[in-house]
Amino acid sequence: MADSLDITAVTRLTGLTARALRFYEARGLVEPLRTASGRRHYDAAALERLNLILSLKKAGLTLAQIQRLTANRRIDLQGLITAQLDHLEAQARRISEAQALLISVKSRIDRGEPIDAETFCSLIRTEQEDSTSMSQDQWKAVTDRYFTPQEQAEWADRMGALGEDFDQEGYAAQWKALGDEIKAALPMDPGSEAAAGFVQRWFALLKPFTDVATPAMWTGTMKMYDDMPNWPAQADPGFDAEVWAFMKQATAARMLKGDPVAVPKAE
Repeated sequence: MADSLDITAVTRLTGLTARALRFYEARGLVEPLRTASGRRHYDAAALERLNLILSLKKAGLTLAQIQRLTANRRIDLQGLITAQLDHLEAQARRISEAQALLISVKSRIDRGEPIDAETFCSLIRTEQEDSTSMSQDQWKAVTDRYFTPQEQAEWADRMGALGEDFDQEGYAAQWKALGDEIKAALPMDPGSEAAAGFVQRWFALLKPFTDVATPAMWTGTMKMYDDMPNWPAQADPGFDAEVWAFMKQATAARMLKGDPVAVPKAE
């Protein structure tokens, strides 16, 4: 292995930690050589692969996206780049908003205003309320495209059956957590046991909706999410178009095996 480098040399050359290199290997992103004693060595091809991974990470791609992109499978590169640009734009907006808040508070401190921790937290809550209002406006832009005023009124009436104690914010946080977990696990075989587990959790989380929705509401919602890339605003349901497409495939695979899923029935 005269033309290869050991893991210590690669960490110095790339800036990656030994832990990161082992993680990439476990994810199938890079395959180092092994000495007779089992020590890892990286040849020119492995180093080229690592440099490719680093470049794609600088572009903001996740490891799951990098794995799909480098696995020589058919992939919608334009769609991936567009989705990544949208994600980075959303991140930039959040960073910009945080910077604006901190600059505003700092200017008040510079003017001699007494800003304690309680006041600072109050200002953050006000910013969050403004953000929530913007999120509601974004969702309205989406629902206005896919549902008539009469259909939206039926939505409001049906969802009202959940009661005043229904924690909408906590519910949204659960979707975000599950969406992020599925995203991190991709790519995955839709027919696998792991995918079936995600389907089970997905429909368990859907239960408040399926308990009150009509078949027409279900069909309209499916069409709306199928068209996520064309939404008129960046509303965030907690998952992206890739996760949605995967969950449809995983659900279909489970149904083919005869496993039932809970969907609204005709009244």
